Parts: sequence; structure tokens; C-alpha cells
Amino acid sequence: MTQSFDSRNNRTEESANQSMDTALVVEGGALRGIFSTGILDVFLEARFNPFDFYIGVSSGASNLAAYLAEMIGRNKRIYTDYSLRPEFIDMARFLRGGHLMDLDWLWDTTIREIRLDLQRIYAKRKPFIVVLTDVQTGEAVYKVTSAQDLEHVLKASSAMPLFYRSYPIVDDRPMTDGGVADALPVSKAIRLGARRIMVIRSRHRDYLKRHDPFDCLIRWRMRRYPSLQQAMTKRVWRYNESVKLIRKPPEGVTVVEICPPEKFRVSRLSQNRPILEEGYNQGRALAAYAIARWERA
Repeated sequence: MTQSFDSRNNRTEESANQSMDTALVVEGGALRGIFSTGILDVFLEARFNPFDFYIGVSSGASNLAAYLAEMIGRNKRIYTDYSLRPEFIDMARFLRGGHLMDLDWLWDTTIREIRLDLQRIYAKRKPFIVVLTDVQTGEAVYKVTSAQDLEHVLKASSAMPLFYRSYPIVDDRPMTDGGVADALPVSKAIRLGARRIMVIRSRHRDYLKRHDPFDCLIRWRMRRYPSLQQAMTKRVWRYNESVKLIRKPPEGVTVVEICPPEKFRVSRLSQNRPILEEGYNQGRALAAYAIARWERA
């Protein structure tokens, strides 16, 4: 069954008659996503999955996919093996006008060698929503995925402007990294009916977004798409407003926020295996705390 949002009530057709009280939201952040992979692997080991629906952004959505597929260790392997291969991140290729991060190679290779168990993901019959950014409007698109489109949608959500030079087409629209329009989609989870939400972030608790040195280059790259440029300009404000919402949700809503520790050293483009392993283990170390926080909430 194809799932779509009803614009009147913000629910999916399939989920209209099921509970939408509890949600798991996972932030992206490219290689920083290895933190949430560590947490989610322990969740699988503990058989912890009390959520009614899931929303992921960029690498966070890919980590959710492995969690729902119940493939412990799959995405750790992607971060600590595939992402370190020269075919993926290549600065010389980027300077010649190619991709800095070759998502086409990464997706083709991992689909061939360690493909997600798509049947297992959707056997749960729980909505799995991936955030995209519409290139032409600059607005967030909350795509309810299916086994038929998930892999392509995950790539589109991870297609960071400038670093990946193409705009994947989803539902006949060019799309880019979901983090441009809504990096922390807690507000969307609330609008869908969630009253208990766990948010797994890829930044430490005190982090507030500031304009990145790459922003000017990215906005130049988007010069043909003024609405997307505007979305990039508002990205910092929108992110920081989402953090405020996490800390002070509406009455009747509880948000459990799980952040990397201050000593989390993984950066967006980390190419250091020991640091990546450390970030994964930091996630694993906080998983029991996350479960306990949820059970007390």
C-alpha cells in the first residue's frame, strides 16, 4: 500500500487508525551519525522498540532503517569501513567538479553487499518517515517510505548540497538533504500526535548551530534555486528553535533527549577509524541510560 499524508490531519492513510503516541526521532550529521548507530544497536540487543512511528533525517534515517531491519552492526560497518574507502570521500575529485561524498558508489556497493532487510522493516507496519528538502520550494518534505522507495529516499535525504552535486528525484521533484529544511523534526512528530518522543541527536547538549564556513559556497551552489537559498539562510534559526522546543515542549508532551557526551570527537567528515569506533562506543554506553530515561518519562 502506498502511504501518503492527509493534508487535513497530518496522518498517513495506513496509520489513521493506529496509535501515534510515541515517536523516535534521529538527527543526521553525516559521519556524526555513528553515535546513534551505537545506541540503536544496543536497543536491538535489548529488544527495545516501544515506538509507534519513526522520523529520521539524512544519516539518522539510514541508522533508523538498520534498526528497523534489526541488522545489528550493519551501519557501524558502513561508518568504519565503507565510508573510509577512497571511493566515497575524495577531495581531489571534488576540486575537479565531482562529488566530495559519492553517495551513488556508497548506495550501489552497500545494496549489493549488505542490503537492508526491507521486508522486515515494513512487516512492523509502523510509519517510517524520512525528511527531505524540496529543491524548488525549500520546504521540508516528510516522506512516508515503503519497501519500494526507501533506499532511494534515504540517498536523497543524505544528499548534502555541494558535497553531493546532484539532486535526486523523489515523486517527480528534485530533493536534497533533509537537514536543510528540518534537521530536528520534533515539531512534526508532535503535529502527528506524538506525546512521548525520544530524540537522538548527533551534537552535544550545549551545541547551538552557527553559520558554517561552507554556507557561502552552498548558497552559491544553490543560486538557481532562490527558495532553497532562503531555506539555507533560515537553517540556523530553525535548528536552534527546534532545540528550544525539545527543552520546553508543549503541555502534555514529554521529550527524552539523548546527546553525545562533551568528549564526542566525530566530525561531519571524520576519516579516523579509532575516533569513529570511539563515537560508536559512546553511543553504546549511553543506550541503557536512554532506555531508563524513557521508562521513567
